[in-house]
Amino acid sequence: AIGGNGKVTVAAASFAGTLATRIVLAPPRDPEFKGMVERNNRFFETSFLPGRSFASPTDFNGQLADWLVRANQRTVRSLGGRPVDALEQDLGAMTALPPVAPATGLSSRVRLARDYYIRLDRSDYSVDPRAIGRLVDVTATPTSVTVACEGAIVAEHERSWAGGVTVTDPAHVQAAKQLRRDFWDQRRQAEADARHRHRPEPGLVVEQRCLGDY
Repeated sequence: AIGGNGKVTVAAASFAGTLATRIVLAPPRDPEFKGMVERNNRFFETSFLPGRSFASPTDFNGQLADWLVRANQRTVRSLGGRPVDALEQDLGAMTALPPVAPATGLSSRVRLARDYYIRLDRSDYSVDPRAIGRLVDVTATPTSVTVACEGAIVAEHERSWAGGVTVTDPAHVQAAKQLRRDFWDQRRQAEADARHRHRPEPGLVVEQRCLGDY
């Protein structure tokens, strides 16, 4: 994350340092501070986005990459030429990326509810029901969702970018059915054991009073 509270996070500042650069946070409600960025965004909104739909960030990036090949052929007045002609010069001036990529994605820790699903971005993902009631660590990347409990993987799913989707692993459903069967078997056995403990022993002689005494 970049920030959100008026300062750059440690992770973002550290990554910027490996690139021999620094991050400047733009003041709120001041689009003129980053005028070039705003102009580029407006160009994308009017020339790239209309009429398109995207299934995921990967799909978005793929369509954008294909479109940029054509868009970079146009003449840009501020450059005095085509962006594609300046690409080689720009690449030569760029610093090499660090050997270790920064940590990306979302991570959180939640307690797994009895329905054995965790929620991420308005979609639900199933988890091994044997982790119900325990703390699980959820890690999400643009393409996957992984859930771990005490270091062991208890769920792996392809990430869905459609809202309101329920993603279920059939193995988790079968495990939940087996746990329910085991629960009811144990309950019936406990009830049978309780009845057996309160049942009189067979052949036990119980003294009865003569009816004539009444």
